[in-house]
Amino acid sequence: MSNFIPANETPADITPVRRALISVSDKTGIVEFAQALNAAGVEILSTGGTYKLLIDNQIPAVEVSDYTGFPEMMDGRVKTLHPKIHGGVLGRRGQDDEVMAEHGINPIDLVVVNLYPFAATVARPDCHLPLAIENIDIGGPTMVRSAAKNHAYVGIVVNASDYAMVLEDLNSVQGLRYKTRFALALKAFEHTASYDGMIANYLGTIDQSAETLSTDNRLDFPQTFNSQFIKVQDMRYGENPHQSATLYTSPTASPHSLVNAEQLNGKELSYNNLLDLDSALTIARSFETPACSVIKHNNPCGAAVASELSEACRNAMAGDPLSAFGSVLGFNRTVDQATAEVLAEPGLFVEAIVAPSFAPEAVEVLTTKPKWKNNVRLMQVGELDQPPAATNVRYLEGGMLLQDADIMPVCRDAWKVVTETQVDDDLLDELEFAWGIVRHVKSNAIVLCKERSLVGAGAGQMSRVDSVDISIRKADTRAQGAVLASDAFFPFPDSIHKAAEAGIAAIIQPGGSKKDEDVIAACNERGIPMIFTGQRHFKH
Repeated sequence: MSNFIPANETPADITPVRRALISVSDKTGIVEFAQALNAAGVEILSTGGTYKLLIDNQIPAVEVSDYTGFPEMMDGRVKTLHPKIHGGVLGRRGQDDEVMAEHGINPIDLVVVNLYPFAATVARPDCHLPLAIENIDIGGPTMVRSAAKNHAYVGIVVNASDYAMVLEDLNSVQGLRYKTRFALALKAFEHTASYDGMIANYLGTIDQSAETLSTDNRLDFPQTFNSQFIKVQDMRYGENPHQSATLYTSPTASPHSLVNAEQLNGKELSYNNLLDLDSALTIARSFETPACSVIKHNNPCGAAVASELSEACRNAMAGDPLSAFGSVLGFNRTVDQATAEVLAEPGLFVEAIVAPSFAPEAVEVLTTKPKWKNNVRLMQVGELDQPPAATNVRYLEGGMLLQDADIMPVCRDAWKVVTETQVDDDLLDELEFAWGIVRHVKSNAIVLCKERSLVGAGAGQMSRVDSVDISIRKADTRAQGAVLASDAFFPFPDSIHKAAEAGIAAIIQPGGSKKDEDVIAACNERGIPMIFTGQRHFKH
């Protein structure tokens, strides 16, 4: 017979909870929850460590092996895989009652299960393949899926955070509402989907071409890529008003990431705001000293580091004042009152600001400025203690690209001065700052920096020489004495001549062009020192 509910029938709105099966790996809150179930007259079945914990806390429970009459065996591999368990979970009330009674199967109305900690196990440095496989849960996911499928009659709980929801129903309606059971079933399928995806991802990195399969020399990316994201909110629209959009967060996202940030002020965030805020935070957090980045259309139009955050803010906003109007800002320190007062100066306006935190005095300044009060979005992410994302994902039509994130730290030891003219020591910090900024600019990327501030940027041009022209025009007279960084090699020496005419003091670039010797010769002719880093920083 079909398991589907006929169209003219609906599940009971409220189902009683007379018997519950509890078997959890994560025992957070389970004692208190079981005590409440016992107080409500619910019979509890349990297994292994969970059963022992309940008995130790004087909570009446029946061990599953006693209930089924079949011993737990194979080091716990077989304990709940029994008809008296799965029949009790999958039985359709009012339809399977006769067969259940015939075989002595009692209905189980609530299943409380979470799974072996596979993620924690494979994260251990000493984890080997047999240990990982042994920590793949079988009985748990089977019970979870059974209860979720039969949610017309059964509640399934996989998250300790949902214990309160179940108790609220038991206390208010003496059972579980259908909406509650459906919501719990959805979470259960999300839970098992994530679990199975995690296992497939891990096993998919095992090198199957090796003579002996092991966790040694695992592949960088799995054979199939499984990921799960949780909806945070629907956006007003996407990049344009005719496009719908939604924000999702990863279950593994740090509480201090942008998607989990606290909004202290301002209008609802837009799709474009979030893209720019992410870029602003990425740039700011890449520096150890107080830093400010100014983003417009996902490129930095200003950036600076300084001993004080307010100074970094002022210098960053001065990088391209015209473009900075209506921009998005990122900081790597608490926004203090002095920094807020810089932003509150006449003629400035920003759409959104992201920072670890905001001093109360800064919030007061930023939210009382005319035109800012209900507009400027203040996003507080907390301490920037999480590592940057290690993997980038880009979606294509019909597929996707994964790559290691470009988070390679600046390494001066790898730099090589390739010109006759040597680099003055006082320019090395300037060049390091420029090299740290250019990786965040869309290719072809050229940046001009002076006094550890971005003064001109050429981004996303089809020709590198066009990017040089734009950066020089943006910098204007500030190009004199500035340093120039290029995200990739110069294919021809023409850019060098333009840089020399603008008064550029030094150049840093990856090198690697067939025309490197011509480019070096042009620098020697103009007396400009040039460093090859050996690292390219394309950002498409």
